Amino acid sequence: MFTVKRGLLAMVAIFAAMLTIQSTSAQEHVWKAADGVYMYGTGQGFNSMFVVTNQGVVVMDSANSQHAKGLLKAIKTITQQPVRYVVQSHNHWDHAGGGKVFKDQGATILAHEEAYAWMKANPHDDLTLPDEVWSGKRKNLVLGDKTIELHYMGMSHGLGMTVSLLPKEKVAYVADIVTPNRVMFTIVPDFNINEWVRALKEVEQMDFNKAIYSHSHAKQPIGTMQDVTLTREYIQDLQTAIVNEFKKGTQFLEIPANIKLEKYKHWYGYNEWLHMNVYRVMLDMWMGPYPWRPKHTFE
Repeated sequence: MFTVKRGLLAMVAIFAAMLTIQSTSAQEHVWKAADGVYMYGTGQGFNSMFVVTNQGVVVMDSANSQHAKGLLKAIKTITQQPVRYVVQSHNHWDHAGGGKVFKDQGATILAHEEAYAWMKANPHDDLTLPDEVWSGKRKNLVLGDKTIELHYMGMSHGLGMTVSLLPKEKVAYVADIVTPNRVMFTIVPDFNINEWVRALKEVEQMDFNKAIYSHSHAKQPIGTMQDVTLTREYIQDLQTAIVNEFKKGTQFLEIPANIKLEKYKHWYGYNEWLHMNVYRVMLDMWMGPYPWRPKHTFE
């Protein structure tokens, strides 16, 4: 049964995880994913992607000012081309912060209209509103010799969730909806579980060989499509395990302690967060899906 003591321990684990992310973020690295396509970050903190073209650079997710300054410095070690665009994957402050670092260099900040509306209504000291807004399910961002497909993923996580795909290089940038080798983050904030699964199935239909994930606990910095599939399987395996407990008549508050998913026991957060994942998914099944909104006409 969930107790106050266990709840406090869970909160300590959350803050410890956040401190780990902050401490590892100082270890700056750049990896090459394909010709002109790079990952910047730590591999276990926050990762951005940047794309070098013959007419400038495109950045995916500026995160925060400290991260953005390190990213800009790293870009300058690769190319003298200016940063032309910053594509924000979705609305959350921890991904869309730091844009001013690039705007001051002349870059245009770009986000989906759904993300923009939330950002405008929820200002933050480190958040710079996008200069350009796009709408609908798809947009092609063409700069020089590179084409980047922007795919709106609908309800899944946050607002305006966008997966960026380079079709020629077959590299994707995926924020938050996939974190390799990790169970769902703590209490699974701002995720619609079933829509998340739907979005992952859509990503599985995309054509890419390599993926840069905003967060990862994998041994290799550059991921693959398999990470998307394993994330979807984890969610569905968890849903199945919960339904099986419902069918057995297990009392609601006893279910989290009964569920063990041995296939994923080596994943980061398994011991600390699995029971929180169970509670979150159970609540979604019990109360109904949340967050939720009516579908847009273009979906």
